[in-house]
Amino acid sequence: MKTKEEIINIIEDEGVEFIRLQFTDMYGNLKNLAVTPSQMDRVLDNRYSFEAADVFADAYEAEDELYLYPDPDSFVILPWRPQQGKVGRFQCDVRFKDGSDFFMDPRTVLKRVLKEASDKGYTFYVDPECEFFLFNTDENGNPTNDTPEKAGYMDVGPIDFGENARRDMVLMLEEMGFEVESSHHEKAPGQHEIDFKETEALKSADSITMFKFAVRSIAKRFGLYATFMPKPKADAAGSGMHLNISLYKNDHDLFRDASAEDGISKEARYFMGGIMAHAGALCAITNPTVNSYKRIITGYEAPQYISWARSGGNPMIKVKDPYDEVKIELRFPDASANPYLALAVCIAAGLDGMEQCTDPGEEASVTCRNSNAVKLPSDLKEAAMAMKDDPFMEHVLTRDFVRAYTEAKLSEWDEYMKQVSDWEIDRYLYRM
Repeated sequence: MKTKEEIINIIEDEGVEFIRLQFTDMYGNLKNLAVTPSQMDRVLDNRYSFEAADVFADAYEAEDELYLYPDPDSFVILPWRPQQGKVGRFQCDVRFKDGSDFFMDPRTVLKRVLKEASDKGYTFYVDPECEFFLFNTDENGNPTNDTPEKAGYMDVGPIDFGENARRDMVLMLEEMGFEVESSHHEKAPGQHEIDFKETEALKSADSITMFKFAVRSIAKRFGLYATFMPKPKADAAGSGMHLNISLYKNDHDLFRDASAEDGISKEARYFMGGIMAHAGALCAITNPTVNSYKRIITGYEAPQYISWARSGGNPMIKVKDPYDEVKIELRFPDASANPYLALAVCIAAGLDGMEQCTDPGEEASVTCRNSNAVKLPSDLKEAAMAMKDDPFMEHVLTRDFVRAYTEAKLSEWDEYMKQVSDWEIDRYLYRM
């Protein structure tokens, strides 16, 4: 861990003139408080605060001040900002004045789950596959969902109009310490994917948060808008956030069993079983918007059924590389999810499955339509109700968190249901 003196020396040596203290609200929106180097003693002594109700009003109405605790190892210099007068940033935890955890802070929720896992000797690694769209902006710089390109899966320039922007994203991510494994154009016009190497679960969630911030910021330099909206185009594939999870204990891959015919350990099966058992409730976190459920439909290679498989079809869970390092790929989360909460609830559900020896059932057929297969929630209301009714979610997130979160999501659904869409006008107006 970097010391206070090391960070101050970096800021002085690099000519950093602005420091961002960043954290997320419970929906995954990045928040920010900016300071100058003259305030670093105060920053690193955890003495910067904000009003709880200003950020967490949906969840916490008390008039408390909350304090930002920057993680020293998260400090990076933002390479797309001016080289004269550089900008740095920290990822922060949110705590009460006395230093105790604020239970609504998503990063704290994940740290609590990982602490419980660590106490049992477990270490989780995650490598995410993050998809996003690059769209044009209008004459006022506001985002649209328009793109003139026709590129498809793994196409190259000049067909791929976003190639240069994606290249700069990769180079600047690596400058910040990311190890980018690959990048390419995805299936839909304007859609892209950048994959980075696996890291321990907390660092991976930090990386996803930083990744989204970087991608949006760099896209703007090219006159483009980067969006992680799950389904911005009705006639094109949506954007997922596949999470590849591996589990180790004493440097041993717990998901791999060389003696098993398929190479998959019982721990891996039970881990999948736990996630499948709570899948409906998990979706309220991993697929947290009305728009999320327009991605997981027939025809666009997104999972619909609570199922697992080693290959083929569109299972919600896929087992990868069973004869090397075994990874459990969660294919149902989308790019709008708060990465801290998504990893927290999925890892906790998997651990619950291991403790309860939860059977995931038979491997799905190619179509993932086994006779007993259950569908994932069809909309946000169904997912929010599943979360509300599953006591396991209160165990992971606390009762107050679940109450506040589900109330907010059900309100979002009600607001959506009050809208009259162009489709409804086109479909019904002339008939009625």
